[in-house]
Amino acid sequence: MTLIAGIDIGSRGTKIALIDRGGKLRGWHIARTKPPFEETVEAALAAALATVGASRGDVGYLITTGFGRSSYPERDTQVTDISAGAFGATATFPKTRCVIDIGSQSSRAIHVDEIGRVKEFKSNDKCAAGAGGFVERAARYIETTLEEVGELSLAGEDPVTISSVCAVLAESEIINHVSQGRSVEDILRGVHNSLAERAVALLKRVGIESEVTLVGGMARQRGMVRALSEMLQMPINIPETPEIVNALGAALLAKRRLERVAA
Repeated sequence: MTLIAGIDIGSRGTKIALIDRGGKLRGWHIARTKPPFEETVEAALAAALATVGASRGDVGYLITTGFGRSSYPERDTQVTDISAGAFGATATFPKTRCVIDIGSQSSRAIHVDEIGRVKEFKSNDKCAAGAGGFVERAARYIETTLEEVGELSLAGEDPVTISSVCAVLAESEIINHVSQGRSVEDILRGVHNSLAERAVALLKRVGIESEVTLVGGMARQRGMVRALSEMLQMPINIPETPEIVNALGAALLAKRRLERVAA
């Protein structure tokens, strides 16, 4: 079995997607990104291959994406996470025309055509208050886990307002809300609303068009999904494994390139 490996080296996680030459997803793995990056990738790739009973020799082509895409010397090629996310989302939901990718350090809105090519994209250019890492820090301040945030946010009935575009000032707002006795649920719903507001603002800059697909780990948080859906006033697509969509997109782009070379 010859496999194509797509590797998304993100600031928080390294995601592996393995596809066969027919484009079918065969295996995947997620590991925490930590230096040295090359060792992290090797370990994550070995774990992904183990899930399908394959070895490194079964990988015929390897493509990287993400902020650390240049850090793995064994790659055959690399692609931007913008292109990978667009292609992966469109492959998962063929009618996708807009993609939201809320990463740990930045958020992106991408307008795509019918085959997943990027027509336009915008990234948050203010501060980390518009990215997923802000949720992680908020969870730490109010002494809850990241895994619990999504469900707690769903229970919020009177969300707080977080207006600062600076992460430091936004965190100060959270501390003030805690000292005022606001509930954890209302604070987290306010955090999700704040992220959703910034994501929708990016979408408006590229042009909102149905369907909208949310990719990345934040798509696991049901409170985040609700906030976005309510702000857009439409349902949004959530992939079964949203964290690996960029890695999958990279692998599928590699498959397409190989087919063009062989033609």
